[in-house]
Amino acid sequence: MKFVRFRSAERESYGIQISQDHILDVPALAQEVKQILPPSLDDLIRLGEKSLAEIAHLIDKVHEKDKNIATISLRNAKLLAPLISPPKIVCLGLNYHDHIAEQNAAVPDDLVIFMKPRTTIADPNDPIVKPAFVKKLDYEAELAIIVGKKGKDIKLEEAKHHIFGYTCLNDVSARDIQFKDKQWTRGKSFDTFAPMGPCITTTDQIGDPSNLWIRTRVNSELRQNSRTGNMVFNVYQIVRKLSQVMTLEPCDVIATGTPSGVGFAAKPEPKFLELGDVVEVEIENIGILRNCVAGAN
Repeated sequence: MKFVRFRSAERESYGIQISQDHILDVPALAQEVKQILPPSLDDLIRLGEKSLAEIAHLIDKVHEKDKNIATISLRNAKLLAPLISPPKIVCLGLNYHDHIAEQNAAVPDDLVIFMKPRTTIADPNDPIVKPAFVKKLDYEAELAIIVGKKGKDIKLEEAKHHIFGYTCLNDVSARDIQFKDKQWTRGKSFDTFAPMGPCITTTDQIGDPSNLWIRTRVNSELRQNSRTGNMVFNVYQIVRKLSQVMTLEPCDVIATGTPSGVGFAAKPEPKFLELGDVVEVEIENIGILRNCVAGAN
Protein backbone atom coordinates (compact mmCIF):
# COMPACT_ATOMS: atom_id res chain seq x y z
CA MET A 1 0.00 0.00 0.00
CA LYS A 2 0.99 3.60 -0.59
CA PHE A 3 -0.06 5.75 2.37
CA VAL A 4 -0.40 9.52 2.12
CA ARG A 5 -1.28 12.38 4.44
CA PHE A 6 -3.41 15.07 2.89
CA ARG A 7 -5.60 18.08 3.50
CA SER A 8 -8.97 18.44 1.85
CA ALA A 9 -11.72 20.92 2.64
CA GLU A 10 -9.77 22.25 5.64
CA ARG A 11 -9.54 18.75 7.11
CA GLU A 12 -6.36 16.69 7.51
CA SER A 13 -6.54 12.95 7.04
CA TYR A 14 -4.62 10.02 5.63
CA GLY A 15 -5.35 7.41 3.05
CA ILE A 16 -4.18 5.00 0.42
CA GLN A 17 -3.26 6.14 -3.06
CA ILE A 18 -5.40 3.85 -5.19
CA SER A 19 -4.53 5.44 -8.55
CA GLN A 20 -2.41 8.24 -9.91
CA ASP A 21 -5.29 10.65 -9.29
CA HIS A 22 -7.28 9.29 -6.35
CA ILE A 23 -6.93 8.67 -2.61
CA LEU A 24 -9.05 6.37 -0.49
CA ASP A 25 -9.64 8.28 2.76
CA VAL A 26 -9.15 5.53 5.35
CA PRO A 27 -10.72 7.21 8.42
CA ALA A 28 -13.70 8.33 6.31
CA LEU A 29 -14.20 4.81 5.00
CA ALA A 30 -13.99 3.39 8.53
CA GLN A 31 -16.54 5.94 9.74
CA GLU A 32 -18.85 5.07 6.86
CA VAL A 33 -19.03 1.42 7.99
CA LYS A 34 -18.78 2.18 11.73
CA GLN A 35 -15.32 0.67 12.21
CA ILE A 36 -12.65 2.14 14.47
CA LEU A 37 -9.20 2.66 12.94
CA PRO A 38 -6.23 4.79 14.01
CA PRO A 39 -7.07 8.50 13.59
CA SER A 40 -3.69 9.44 12.11
CA LEU A 41 -0.97 7.91 9.97
CA ASP A 42 1.47 8.20 12.88
CA ASP A 43 -0.90 6.15 15.05
CA LEU A 44 -1.32 3.59 12.30
CA ILE A 45 2.46 3.14 12.02
CA ARG A 46 2.78 2.72 15.78
CA LEU A 47 0.18 -0.06 15.74
CA GLY A 48 2.06 -1.78 12.93
CA GLU A 49 1.01 -4.97 11.19
CA LYS A 50 -2.26 -5.26 13.10
CA SER A 51 -3.50 -1.98 11.63
CA LEU A 52 -2.42 -2.94 8.12
CA ALA A 53 -4.34 -6.20 8.41
CA GLU A 54 -7.43 -4.35 9.65
CA ILE A 55 -7.28 -1.89 6.74
CA ALA A 56 -6.84 -4.69 4.20
CA HIS A 57 -9.82 -6.51 5.71
CA LEU A 58 -11.89 -3.30 5.67
CA ILE A 59 -11.18 -2.66 2.00
CA ASP A 60 -12.05 -6.25 1.10
CA LYS A 61 -15.37 -6.31 2.92
CA VAL A 62 -16.90 -2.89 2.17
CA HIS A 63 -19.25 -2.25 -0.71
CA GLU A 64 -18.04 -0.34 -3.74
CA LYS A 65 -20.43 2.53 -2.98
CA ASP A 66 -18.78 3.04 0.42
CA LYS A 67 -15.36 3.16 -1.25
CA ASN A 68 -16.65 5.70 -3.74
CA ILE A 69 -17.98 7.91 -0.95
CA ALA A 70 -14.56 7.86 0.75
CA THR A 71 -12.53 8.40 -2.43
CA ILE A 72 -11.03 11.85 -3.01
CA SER A 73 -9.55 13.26 -6.19
CA LEU A 74 -6.00 14.54 -5.80
CA ARG A 75 -7.19 17.67 -7.58
CA ASN A 76 -9.19 18.44 -4.44
CA ALA A 77 -6.46 17.58 -1.95
CA LYS A 78 -3.08 18.87 -0.91
CA LEU A 79 -0.49 16.20 -0.21
CA LEU A 80 1.39 16.63 3.07
CA ALA A 81 4.64 15.13 4.27
CA PRO A 82 3.79 11.57 5.41
CA LEU A 83 5.05 12.33 8.94
CA ILE A 84 4.79 15.65 10.70
CA SER A 85 6.69 14.97 13.92
CA PRO A 86 8.99 11.93 13.79
CA PRO A 87 10.89 11.17 17.00
CA LYS A 88 14.17 11.26 15.06
CA ILE A 89 15.46 12.05 11.58
CA VAL A 90 18.74 10.19 11.25
CA CYS A 91 20.78 10.74 8.08
CA LEU A 92 23.72 8.90 6.55
CA GLY A 93 26.64 10.43 4.74
CA LEU A 94 28.98 8.75 2.28
CA ASN A 95 26.78 5.69 1.78
CA TYR A 96 26.88 5.36 -2.03
CA HIS A 97 29.98 4.10 -3.79
CA ASP A 98 29.41 6.43 -6.77
CA HIS A 99 28.98 9.50 -4.52
CA ILE A 100 32.15 8.59 -2.63
CA ALA A 101 34.02 8.24 -5.94
CA GLU A 102 32.90 11.67 -7.22
CA GLN A 103 34.50 13.20 -4.10
CA ASN A 104 37.64 11.06 -4.22
CA ALA A 105 36.84 10.06 -0.64
CA ALA A 106 37.54 6.83 1.21
CA VAL A 107 34.81 4.23 1.68
CA PRO A 108 33.83 4.32 5.38
CA ASP A 109 34.09 1.14 7.42
CA ASP A 110 31.04 2.10 9.50
CA LEU A 111 27.99 4.38 9.32
CA VAL A 112 28.61 8.12 9.05
CA ILE A 113 25.55 9.67 10.70
CA PHE A 114 24.09 13.05 11.57
CA MET A 115 20.66 14.30 12.61
CA LYS A 116 18.16 16.74 11.19
CA PRO A 117 15.51 18.42 13.37
CA ARG A 118 11.89 17.73 12.51
CA THR A 119 11.45 21.43 11.65
CA THR A 120 13.34 20.68 8.41
CA ILE A 121 10.36 18.71 7.06
CA ALA A 122 8.57 20.24 4.06
CA ASP A 123 5.48 19.00 2.25
CA PRO A 124 5.47 17.84 -1.37
CA ASN A 125 5.10 20.82 -3.73
CA ASP A 126 5.94 23.31 -0.98
CA PRO A 127 8.97 25.59 -1.31
CA ILE A 128 12.49 24.89 -0.16
CA VAL A 129 13.29 28.20 1.50
CA LYS A 130 16.73 29.55 0.60
CA PRO A 131 17.97 32.14 3.11
CA ALA A 132 19.62 35.10 1.40
CA PHE A 133 22.97 34.41 3.06
CA VAL A 134 23.11 30.82 1.74
CA LYS A 135 25.03 30.94 -1.52
CA LYS A 136 25.61 27.25 -2.28
CA LEU A 137 22.29 25.40 -1.95
CA ASP A 138 22.36 21.73 -2.97
CA TYR A 139 20.04 18.75 -3.32
CA GLU A 140 20.46 15.10 -2.26
CA ALA A 141 17.96 12.42 -3.30
CA GLU A 142 17.61 9.81 -0.58
CA LEU A 143 15.59 6.67 0.10
CA ALA A 144 14.17 7.13 3.59
CA ILE A 145 13.26 4.25 5.89
CA ILE A 146 10.17 4.68 8.07
CA VAL A 147 10.61 2.66 11.25
CA GLY A 148 7.54 0.70 12.26
CA LYS A 149 8.62 -1.23 15.34
CA LYS A 150 10.69 -0.25 18.36
CA GLY A 151 14.02 -2.00 18.67
CA LYS A 152 17.49 -1.98 20.18
CA ASP A 153 20.38 -4.20 19.08
CA ILE A 154 18.24 -5.53 16.25
CA LYS A 155 19.55 -8.65 14.54
CA LEU A 156 20.22 -8.38 10.84
CA GLU A 157 17.69 -11.08 10.00
CA GLU A 158 15.03 -9.22 12.02
CA ALA A 159 15.69 -5.77 10.56
CA LYS A 160 13.00 -6.04 7.87
CA HIS A 161 10.33 -6.56 10.53
CA HIS A 162 11.18 -3.19 12.11
CA ILE A 163 10.51 -1.27 8.88
CA PHE A 164 7.03 0.02 8.09
CA GLY A 165 7.88 1.39 4.67
CA TYR A 166 9.88 3.83 2.58
CA THR A 167 9.56 7.35 1.22
CA CYS A 168 11.58 9.94 -0.73
CA LEU A 169 13.58 12.57 1.13
CA ASN A 170 15.61 15.47 -0.21
CA ASP A 171 18.53 16.17 2.14
CA VAL A 172 18.86 19.82 1.17
CA SER A 173 22.23 21.26 2.15
CA ALA A 174 23.83 24.69 2.44
CA ARG A 175 27.27 23.63 1.23
CA ASP A 176 29.00 26.92 2.06
CA ILE A 177 27.99 26.52 5.71
CA GLN A 178 28.50 22.74 5.79
CA PHE A 179 32.05 22.94 4.41
CA LYS A 180 32.94 25.98 6.53
CA ASP A 181 31.81 24.23 9.73
CA LYS A 182 33.56 20.97 8.76
CA GLN A 183 30.60 19.13 10.23
CA TRP A 184 27.13 18.79 8.79
CA THR A 185 24.45 19.72 11.29
CA ARG A 186 24.05 23.48 10.79
CA GLY A 187 24.25 23.42 7.01
CA LYS A 188 21.55 20.75 6.77
CA SER A 189 19.17 21.91 9.52
CA PHE A 190 17.44 24.98 8.10
CA ASP A 191 13.65 24.91 8.07
CA THR A 192 12.32 23.16 4.92
CA PHE A 193 15.65 21.37 4.27
CA ALA A 194 14.03 17.91 4.41
CA PRO A 195 11.16 17.72 1.91
CA MET A 196 9.53 14.31 2.26
CA GLY A 197 6.94 12.29 0.37
CA PRO A 198 4.81 11.96 -1.64
CA CYS A 199 3.83 8.73 0.11
CA ILE A 200 5.05 5.86 2.25
CA THR A 201 5.23 2.63 0.30
CA THR A 202 4.90 -0.34 2.64
CA THR A 203 7.53 -3.08 2.72
CA ASP A 204 5.30 -5.58 0.93
CA GLN A 205 4.94 -3.19 -2.04
CA ILE A 206 8.39 -1.65 -2.36
CA GLY A 207 10.04 -4.60 -4.10
CA ASP A 208 13.73 -5.10 -3.34
CA PRO A 209 14.90 -1.98 -1.45
CA SER A 210 18.46 -2.84 -2.50
CA ASN A 211 17.60 -2.59 -6.19
CA LEU A 212 15.55 0.57 -6.78
CA TRP A 213 16.48 3.33 -9.17
CA ILE A 214 16.83 6.79 -7.63
CA ARG A 215 16.94 10.03 -9.63
CA THR A 216 16.98 13.80 -9.28
CA ARG A 217 15.95 16.31 -11.91
CA VAL A 218 16.44 20.07 -11.62
CA ASN A 219 14.29 22.03 -14.06
CA SER A 220 13.84 18.70 -15.94
CA GLU A 221 17.61 18.19 -16.26
CA LEU A 222 18.67 14.76 -15.00
CA ARG A 223 21.31 15.29 -12.30
CA GLN A 224 21.32 12.08 -10.23
CA ASN A 225 20.66 8.66 -11.75
CA SER A 226 21.66 5.62 -9.73
CA ARG A 227 20.37 2.55 -7.92
CA THR A 228 20.12 1.71 -4.25
CA GLY A 229 22.34 -1.28 -4.99
CA ASN A 230 25.22 1.22 -4.95
CA MET A 231 24.81 1.70 -1.20
CA VAL A 232 27.81 0.84 0.99
CA PHE A 233 25.43 -0.37 3.73
CA ASN A 234 21.99 -1.64 2.66
CA VAL A 235 18.77 -0.78 4.49
CA TYR A 236 18.86 -3.82 6.76
CA GLN A 237 22.49 -3.27 7.72
CA ILE A 238 21.64 0.36 8.46
CA VAL A 239 18.78 -0.60 10.79
CA ARG A 240 20.98 -3.13 12.57
CA LYS A 241 23.94 -0.79 12.99
CA LEU A 242 21.87 2.22 14.05
CA SER A 243 20.02 0.15 16.63
CA GLN A 244 23.35 -0.69 18.25
CA VAL A 245 23.74 3.03 18.92
CA MET A 246 20.21 4.21 19.66
CA THR A 247 16.79 2.73 20.26
CA LEU A 248 14.77 2.95 17.06
CA GLU A 249 11.15 3.98 17.53
CA PRO A 250 8.02 3.89 15.39
CA CYS A 251 7.89 6.85 12.97
CA ASP A 252 11.65 7.43 13.09
CA VAL A 253 12.95 8.49 9.67
CA ILE A 254 16.30 7.17 8.44
CA ALA A 255 17.67 8.87 5.31
CA THR A 256 20.05 6.36 3.74
CA GLY A 257 22.45 8.62 1.84
CA THR A 258 22.65 10.05 -1.67
CA PRO A 259 24.20 8.82 -4.92
CA SER A 260 26.50 10.72 -7.29
CA GLY A 261 25.36 13.78 -9.20
CA VAL A 262 25.05 16.33 -6.41
CA GLY A 263 25.46 19.96 -7.37
CA PHE A 264 28.73 20.73 -5.63
CA ALA A 265 30.52 17.86 -7.40
CA ALA A 266 29.32 18.75 -10.93
CA LYS A 267 31.95 19.21 -13.63
CA PRO A 268 33.32 21.41 -15.06
CA GLU A 269 31.78 23.63 -12.36
CA PRO A 270 29.26 23.22 -9.51
CA LYS A 271 25.52 23.49 -10.19
CA PHE A 272 23.90 24.93 -7.10
CA LEU A 273 20.17 25.59 -6.70
CA GLU A 274 18.82 29.04 -7.51
CA LEU A 275 15.54 30.77 -6.74
CA GLY A 276 12.76 29.39 -8.92
CA ASP A 277 14.43 26.03 -9.57
CA VAL A 278 12.16 22.97 -9.45
CA VAL A 279 13.71 19.87 -7.87
CA GLU A 280 12.23 16.42 -8.44
CA VAL A 281 13.40 13.41 -6.46
CA GLU A 282 12.04 10.18 -7.91
CA ILE A 283 12.44 6.68 -6.48
CA GLU A 284 11.13 3.51 -8.05
CA ASN A 285 7.88 2.19 -6.52
CA ILE A 286 7.44 5.36 -4.45
CA GLY A 287 6.93 8.31 -6.77
CA ILE A 288 8.08 11.87 -7.36
CA LEU A 289 8.80 14.40 -4.62
CA ARG A 290 8.64 17.84 -6.23
CA ASN A 291 9.63 21.15 -4.62
CA CYS A 292 10.60 24.59 -5.85
CA VAL A 293 13.25 26.91 -4.40
CA ALA A 294 11.99 30.19 -2.95
CA GLY A 295 13.47 33.07 -1.02
CA ALA A 296 12.80 33.74 2.64
CA ASN A 297 10.05 36.27 3.37
